[in-house]
Amino acid sequence: MASGIFALLDDIATLMDDVAVMSKVAGKKTAGLLGDDLAVNAEKASGFMSARELPVLWAITKGSFLNKLIILPLAFLLSAFLPSAITIILIIGGLYLAYEGAEKIHEYLFPHSHKKEKPKLEKLSEEEVLSLEREKIKSAILTDFILSVEIIIIALGAVGEEPLLTKILVVTVIAIVATVGVYGIVALIVRMDEFGAKLINLNDEENSFSDKVGQFLVNALPKVIKGLSIIGTIALLLVSGGIFVHNIHFYHDLIENIPVPGIIVEFLTGLIVGFIVLLIINLAVKTYKKFSAKYSQ
Repeated sequence: MASGIFALLDDIATLMDDVAVMSKVAGKKTAGLLGDDLAVNAEKASGFMSARELPVLWAITKGSFLNKLIILPLAFLLSAFLPSAITIILIIGGLYLAYEGAEKIHEYLFPHSHKKEKPKLEKLSEEEVLSLEREKIKSAILTDFILSVEIIIIALGAVGEEPLLTKILVVTVIAIVATVGVYGIVALIVRMDEFGAKLINLNDEENSFSDKVGQFLVNALPKVIKGLSIIGTIALLLVSGGIFVHNIHFYHDLIENIPVPGIIVEFLTGLIVGFIVLLIINLAVKTYKKFSAKYSQ
C-alpha cells in the first residue's frame, strides 16, 4: 500500500516536472503575442472615467476567463480526436496575425483618410453612459476571444507531441498566466497617470521630486501604449513567420540552409505573407464594392 502511494507521488512529481518544462517552452512560443495583447487591451481599457477604469478592467478580465473556459475544452477535443486541425488552425491564425501586422505597418506608412467630424457635445444620462460602457466591454471581450484562440492554439502546437494530460495542464497554465499577467499589467498601465496625478498633488512644493516623477508618469502613459503597439506589431510578424517556418514542411526545408539568423527569416516571412494577404483582401474588397455598386444602380 505504502509503495503504491510512493509510486503515485513519483508519477505526479514527474508529471509536474514535465508540465513545468513544457510550460516554459509554450510560454516562449506565446510570449510574442503578449505585447500586442497588452497594447490592445490597454487601449480598450483606457478612455473611461478614472473611477470606472478598474471596474471596467475587472469586467473584461472576467470575460477573458469565460472565453478561456469556452475555448480550452474545444481545443483539447480537437487535439485528442482531430490533431491535424490544430496545424490548420495555426496556419490560418498565422495568416491573420501576418495580415494584422502588415495592416498596422501599412496604416502607419499610408494613413487612411478619415472623415473629420466635429465632436458633438451632449449631456448623457447615467444609464446612457453605462450602456456605452457595456458596449466597449463587449468589444474588448470579443477582441480578447480572438487573441485567446491564437494564444491557446500556439501553446497547443508547442506541446503537440506530449501526452494529452500534459497538454491540458500546460495549456491551462499558459491561459491562466496570460490572463492574469496581461490584465494585471494593463491595470498598472491604465492607472499610471492617476498615480502620477496623486504624486503631483502630494505636497504644495513647486517642482519637487514627487512632482517630477508624477509628471513623468502622466506624460509616459500615451508613449507606453504606443511603444507596446510597436512591439506588438513586430511580435505579430515574428509569431506568424514562426508558424509558417515550423509548420509548413516544404518551406522549412527550403530555407533551412539559408545563412541568415532564424529570427530575421521568421520576421521577413511574416512581413511578406502579411502584405500578400493584405493585397488580396484589399483587392477583394474593391472588387466587391465595384460589383455591388454596379448591380445597385
